[in-house]
Amino acid sequence: MTTNLRNGLHAIGDPTRLAILKRLADGPLPVVELAHGFPLTRPAISQHLRVLKDAGLVKDRHHGTQRIYHIDQAGVEALKTHFDSLWSSVLANFKTAAEGSFSASPTENKHVRNASGHTSRKRR
Repeated sequence: MTTNLRNGLHAIGDPTRLAILKRLADGPLPVVELAHGFPLTRPAISQHLRVLKDAGLVKDRHHGTQRIYHIDQAGVEALKTHFDSLWSSVLANFKTAAEGSFSASPTENKHVRNASGHTSRKRR
């Protein structure tokens, strides 16, 4: 696992930073506007933004006296690629396990659901 990926996963592991990232998904915002709706001070939001920025998930630009933050597509794409790979592996393993359970021997115990919805074991 690369340092950037580790930092990105750590960054989104915090509920406040994840919420900030979700807000920025709607478009760029200055810190003042990002702070609205959070029970945190503007400096606290800035600290969270610094973690997100250091993780490569957001970028900022100056506009007058404000910093405008927006999503860093490359950083978010790296996380997406990681999770896509992870879920592909998990689903492939699940498929293998599920297909293996269908090829069980006929002497194994099977669960049978009766008309009332209860299950009972039936031996073949």
